[in-house]
Amino acid sequence: MNLTEQNLIGERGAATPSVSPGHEESGSSSLYFNRELSWLEFNKRVLEEAQDERNPLLERVKFLAIFHSNLDEFYMIRISGPQAQRKAGVHEAGADGLTPAEALLRINARVTELYRESRACYLRLFAELKRERIFLLPLHELPASDHTFLSSYFLNEIFPILTPLAVDPGHPFPHISNLSLNLAIVLRDESDGERFARMKVPGTLPRLIELPVDGDSHRFVRIEDVIEHHLKALFPGEGLEPVAVFPFRVTRNADIEIQEGDAADLLELVQEGVRRRHFEFVTRLEIGPHLPERIRQQLLENLEMTDSDTVVVDGEMGLSSLMELTRVDRPDLKFEPHIPHIPGQFSSGEDIFDVLTRQDVLLHHPYDSFAPVIQLVERSARDPHVRAIKQTLYRLGSNSPLVPALIEARDADTQVAVLVELKARFDEENNIQWARRLEEAGVHVVYGLIGLKTHCKVTLVVRRESGGIRRYLHLGTGNYNATTARIYTDFSLLTADPELGADATDLFNYLTGYSRQRKFRKMLVAPVNLRQELTERIDRETERARDGKPARLIFKMNSLTDIGMIDHLYRASRAGVRVDLIVRGVCSLRPGIPGVSENIEVISIVGRFLEHARIYYFENAGSPELYLGSADLMTRNLDRRVEVLFPISDPPMRERIVRDVLQVQLADNVQARRLLSDGTWERIRPEGRKKRIDAQTLFLNGGRKPVRRRNTP
Repeated sequence: MNLTEQNLIGERGAATPSVSPGHEESGSSSLYFNRELSWLEFNKRVLEEAQDERNPLLERVKFLAIFHSNLDEFYMIRISGPQAQRKAGVHEAGADGLTPAEALLRINARVTELYRESRACYLRLFAELKRERIFLLPLHELPASDHTFLSSYFLNEIFPILTPLAVDPGHPFPHISNLSLNLAIVLRDESDGERFARMKVPGTLPRLIELPVDGDSHRFVRIEDVIEHHLKALFPGEGLEPVAVFPFRVTRNADIEIQEGDAADLLELVQEGVRRRHFEFVTRLEIGPHLPERIRQQLLENLEMTDSDTVVVDGEMGLSSLMELTRVDRPDLKFEPHIPHIPGQFSSGEDIFDVLTRQDVLLHHPYDSFAPVIQLVERSARDPHVRAIKQTLYRLGSNSPLVPALIEARDADTQVAVLVELKARFDEENNIQWARRLEEAGVHVVYGLIGLKTHCKVTLVVRRESGGIRRYLHLGTGNYNATTARIYTDFSLLTADPELGADATDLFNYLTGYSRQRKFRKMLVAPVNLRQELTERIDRETERARDGKPARLIFKMNSLTDIGMIDHLYRASRAGVRVDLIVRGVCSLRPGIPGVSENIEVISIVGRFLEHARIYYFENAGSPELYLGSADLMTRNLDRRVEVLFPISDPPMRERIVRDVLQVQLADNVQARRLLSDGTWERIRPEGRKKRIDAQTLFLNGGRKPVRRRNTP
């Protein structure tokens, strides 16, 4: 047992001896949580951050906006599967023991509870905002001067965009776009009786309109209220009067499946898939509690929906728009600004190639800056000795500094090859634009392997030096996105390790050519060998525990849903292996089952930063192994994506990650929640006079030194 293992056991308690399986065997549905229900519990943890008065007020508003944005994505991506199965008449239960119909009933019930909680949170937040002189006002409370301003704003900014659409035998029911806020308008026509029209609230304008400055206050009104107040301007004429307005909102399926098998041009195929997404079936209809039944039925019929997929919202819809309030200039109501640390050797002017020849550097974002990663690419683009730059790009962002550097490198006659993943969900159009820009500059652009998404984060720089060719690498757990690198927690390894460099060369040959590489020196690569290698390492811990040797697993990831991996973790627990899991989002594993998973503890940390790094630690009888990378333990990551886990082989570097990152997070008793065997999560609280440990705050205050190791000759 090594020192790190002793420290961890001291914190968490000794591992339970091996136990015999209880009455619940692996493969029983009672062993697994439903994936969608588990995701809703993750979003509940986000909502709890909005409810937590320890967070600054505008940050709580931001968490509430994120909660609703997450829920929108849930209905775009996650709900379509069980809905389609129910519609197709599938009655077989999944691994969680629920049929699609049963799962949807539970999902709908839980969503109803979450809407109720979020509404209460919304009301509390706006009462507090009012005390801070930030107001969201109804129009009837405004003075005449504000109405003059709004009338001008309506006529000049809103009115030209609006398109009221009549619905009658001569005007077919219009297409309702995804996530659009709509107004169902009832009109009284003296000659023809009641009429009905639909109008889309323009998404190109702010949802919250800020009124002219009034002292030190910030005052807002909703755009839909302004439109309703001026409806008569849209329906002029004698005998035609708007009498009622009812908001509704539609969510469409965005989980499009691109059939790549017969693709002659993947770029065109993805573009067509993105276009098709706008017309996919409706997964959710949000309506207010006072919508007349006749209009409700008309909406259901035309949208081809059932009552079971309708959500009644008591209050405002589309509250992801609350993010607009966080732009208010009130730093006292926000987290203190964080300036990421730049390691001294990267800011002192020392050449980055000299730095990496001497030592590896592991950066912990966002506490450490992402700038050295950009610096590696930009320096390589200008270096006359660099012969090739190869990079995988999954989510770049809209204003990436990497693309100009790659284009500059191509202009300098360096061979540049970039794999742009066109199928990165919701980034397809952005990635298509980047791919075209790179191609126009002469960069070799490939779109990956048919049937697989390329999700790994790898940059390879090949440089001619006095001693021959040397390869420099960036390997990461997060995307090449400088914006998200400030709010996602991730790791970046900058290295000149020859074996990792050789693996990266083989990986790019696998991605860009017809290579059928089956073995790598150090990397674990999906779908080639990652599942097998992880399984063998878990099973090795199981055997070590049975032999009475030190055995421990610590995994940190976004999601854990793969049933095969869960079963291997259950077997490890039965053998007496202590298993600690740090899972930010979905977890289908059920801890605490006697005789099955009583040696497994699952925690989740939701805080200021989005926990995004993946770390896999294996005790290995006192000779630990630790891997970082891009892969969660989900079937898609293990079998349907190109993923890379890379080892941290240097003992001091590895020990520091375990001691200063994993151990700190496992000891968190401020932001961490523990998963119970019934599927609920409880906050971990400091016991007695035990010190409060908030991992993210500790990293902010003291975890800024980058982890380094000296290269071995």
